[in-house]
Amino acid sequence: MSVRKATVIVYRAGWVAFFALVLLDLFAGLPFDRFWVWSPALLSLAILVGASVRSRRMQRDPREAVEVGVPVRGRWSALNSPADRTPSHGTHGYGQTYAIDLVAEPAQGARPGFKVLWPVVRRNRDFPAFGEPLFAVADATVVHAEDRQRDHLSRNSLLAVLYLLIVEASLRDIGGVRRIFGNHVVLDLGDGVFAAYAHLRRGSLAVRPGDRVRAGQQIARCGNSGNSSEPHLHFQLMDGPDADTAAGVPFRWRGLEVPGNGETFTAPDNTVPDGRPTP
Repeated sequence: MSVRKATVIVYRAGWVAFFALVLLDLFAGLPFDRFWVWSPALLSLAILVGASVRSRRMQRDPREAVEVGVPVRGRWSALNSPADRTPSHGTHGYGQTYAIDLVAEPAQGARPGFKVLWPVVRRNRDFPAFGEPLFAVADATVVHAEDRQRDHLSRNSLLAVLYLLIVEASLRDIGGVRRIFGNHVVLDLGDGVFAAYAHLRRGSLAVRPGDRVRAGQQIARCGNSGNSSEPHLHFQLMDGPDADTAAGVPFRWRGLEVPGNGETFTAPDNTVPDGRPTP
């Protein structure tokens, strides 16, 4: 186990210990000073600050952008794009420095917008991205594939977003990559570059670990699992297969400029006719 992985485990264990001590103190009372209740949380915060400083240092000299294909087909728009800022999601954690979120926009107004009060949540089928096919961005080997987590309701109202940010995201962070990314696939593109597809639809994976896939081959469908506000694809490149310890890698799309936040684009359909993975 690497030092970075061990540090991540200690970080999460600190939060678990903190919440456990708080509950014990509330319901049973603790025989020692309450400073010790806070000590695991302080340790986790110190680790978080240290990791943030280290990530900023690493990104001062980013590697050259890697050219890959587009992971979707048809008309989509971008959210949290690295074309506007890095880190695109406000954190270097989970290798997200250059990540991008994509939502399907087949026509103007087809995607439900944000609501302040009502409806608080929406069903996934209300969003055109839900169930849309996703494609390999290069010839690659599947190193991780998971699709057993449920697709939850949307979080695109004020109340739901507050719940997501204050409660759900914190608990998912303690749960690690699996709970943040939800159902996801990681592809080894070679030369130390890995592509991650997150928030996939449960039961939609067309590949498994060890499969060889070709550029343009369908590998899964878009869903709403994990730390997600609505059905969308979270896509990123990173320098290792484990998002807990990997750093983000910048990318550019072949034949298409990476869109900024809110910009729509139409990805060409160059899907591989035979979508079966190669053993």
